[in-house]
Amino acid sequence: MSETPEKKSQVADIDRSLYDFRYEESDEDFYKIRAGLDESIVQKISEEKGDPEWMKEWRLKSLRLYNEIREPDWGPDIRDLDIQKIVTYVKPKTDMAAKWQDVPDDIKNTFEKLGIPEAERMSLAGVGAQYDSELVYHNVKDEVLKQGVIYTDFESALKSEEWGPMVKEYFMHLVPPSDHKFAALHGALWSGGSFVYVPKGVKVDIPLQSYFRLNAAGAGQFEHTLIIVDEGADLHFIEGCSAPKYNVANLHAGCVELYVKKNARLRYSTIENWSKNMYNLNTKRAVVEENGRMEWVSGSFGSHISYLYPTTILKGDNASCEFTGITFAGEGQNLDTGAKMIHIGKNTSTVINTKSISKSGGICTYRSSIQVMEGASHSKASVDCSSLMLDSESRSDTVPAMDIRTDDCDIGHEAKIGRISNKAIFYLMSRGIPEDEARAMIVSGFANPVSKELPLEYAVEMNNLIQLEMKGSM
Repeated sequence: MSETPEKKSQVADIDRSLYDFRYEESDEDFYKIRAGLDESIVQKISEEKGDPEWMKEWRLKSLRLYNEIREPDWGPDIRDLDIQKIVTYVKPKTDMAAKWQDVPDDIKNTFEKLGIPEAERMSLAGVGAQYDSELVYHNVKDEVLKQGVIYTDFESALKSEEWGPMVKEYFMHLVPPSDHKFAALHGALWSGGSFVYVPKGVKVDIPLQSYFRLNAAGAGQFEHTLIIVDEGADLHFIEGCSAPKYNVANLHAGCVELYVKKNARLRYSTIENWSKNMYNLNTKRAVVEENGRMEWVSGSFGSHISYLYPTTILKGDNASCEFTGITFAGEGQNLDTGAKMIHIGKNTSTVINTKSISKSGGICTYRSSIQVMEGASHSKASVDCSSLMLDSESRSDTVPAMDIRTDDCDIGHEAKIGRISNKAIFYLMSRGIPEDEARAMIVSGFANPVSKELPLEYAVEMNNLIQLEMKGSM
């Protein structure tokens, strides 16, 4: 009688079936610029979008900087990313719709599957949905509009007589094209994105949301998000991203600029769920004025390679920031993520709490940077990063950096890298819990500090993304 071989316990990879569906984009329904990058392509994009003259010049200046700046040599290898093979502008042949029923069926069905209309109906004050390079749907509830809140697509704000001057004043001020190579690329190719302005003293009780879907194979997405929360105002902004899997490289090089004025508060929650052929080279940055508060909640999943380091500049006295993040890297993924805090004002404070999970040879690298400037007396910073490796093939690294220029501050850093404890598994099993459930409980508990900070529908999405399927016994 032959014995049935025992199955080794394993953790299943992220189930991406919900996100990997796609349909082939026809020339009849989509306009695509030729692949590559040169001055004629940038000028063509500017022409297609009807840019004002200053923006056209901005794009060309950014292109020149892109050609001059070297690629980073300290992070994951991106030599296989060939910008000359990337289609940098893909536009659905449809106008942006204010009613969901007016969105073309193929695009509408994509977002229906992702749950965007349902989320809008359930709990959101306003929704913007971008497909490839342009927004296809945008809607804001009347009660938010009555508060004077401006939430619109970036192009409309740029061309608006009322908001155009504000866009010009703030656009890529926090993230100048000279900052790094992919900021310059963004400055040349940006398309789509959101503009939000919350007036003084206005508190938006329910969140605004943008969702970005990159469907086209071999394409790039370069949306720009600009949010200004004026004095004493309060906002929660949610951002979601996804893309289907292809056997060619896709590129995401968006940019997020957040301005938190005196006594204001902004919470920015995002789930980045790109496919494993995606190079995610996104740049996010916030500046916080006196008594302002910035809160980041970040989930990084998917993508082949990520460079993602949200930065917060605590400019005003008593400004504060909290960053909560989680990263999941599976087979073929090298996710280099982190957070940077720059203390300028007095009595400023930051808290960073991050988790990373790696499996099947996936690589997670966490980089934290705390800068405390000379005048930032009585500043406080606490950094806690924990990594969980689910097998012996995976890797996790922590790279903290501290630049402290005053003695009058309180700075702490803690890092933990490890595997699931056999003792913990044994303890739970001794209480009658099956091994697979025990492992799932431990990993869920590990991720809980992040999931509890997300809105309900996004917490559910995150838990689905890192769903653990245990098979057999040890």
